[in-house]
Amino acid sequence: MIRILESLSLLSRLLQALLLFIVLTCANAAVAASKPHVIAFGKWTTVQSDMVQWTGDSGAADDKTVALKVRPLLVDARIKEFTLGFAHDVTDRLFVVRRAFRLNDSLPQESASPPHWQWQRGGWLLVDRVTGHISALNLPEFDTLYSAASWYRDYAAYCGVSEDGKKLYAVVAQISRRKLVLKKLLDGATFEENIKDEAHQDSACPFPDWQRAPARVTFEAAGSPKQTFAIRGHAVDLINESEEQDEEASK
Repeated sequence: MIRILESLSLLSRLLQALLLFIVLTCANAAVAASKPHVIAFGKWTTVQSDMVQWTGDSGAADDKTVALKVRPLLVDARIKEFTLGFAHDVTDRLFVVRRAFRLNDSLPQESASPPHWQWQRGGWLLVDRVTGHISALNLPEFDTLYSAASWYRDYAAYCGVSEDGKKLYAVVAQISRRKLVLKKLLDGATFEENIKDEAHQDSACPFPDWQRAPARVTFEAAGSPKQTFAIRGHAVDLINESEEQDEEASK
């Protein structure tokens, strides 16, 4: 009987110890899960990019050195990505920022030499301040060399370039949708004509201009008339100049 009581006492102590271990483990996991992440940007650095540009006169490729200003994106003091330009807050939790990366430009016969790294403009990243998660955004028809996104809310407006590199499109994409909200040919606008303007060296056309209440975006590329589109959720309406003047007069 004494041995049985001793065994029961030992088993009880083991169960208590196991229960305490489980409670402490769950508590530590909860603390670790609720620990906030620190999202920050590092210092700006100017780098040179030997980007291949297309000349407007001959349509031939031209190696052009472009100065880029990049800065690191840090999560909990660790560098996760390098970025270009300023971030856009989509919500108080989510923001987007454009990515920059280094590409190995070495030729096969140069394998014995150190890698020839080349800075490039990339696509856009979606960053979650709470979880610290970073994901790549898929913006349809976005050209990393000749598209520059203008953000409003969760909409991105930019000029897309056709596959043959001759036509330009007015494009509006939304983060939550895979399909484009808008894709319309900019009649009369040619790629070659628009890239002659060095003020827009990173875009095939000037930055689209956003307005609110109601939400609308205006595209104005060289060779094409100005076009304004009203954005209503997933629907888009083209606004002609006469309608716009009538609206302004009625206010």
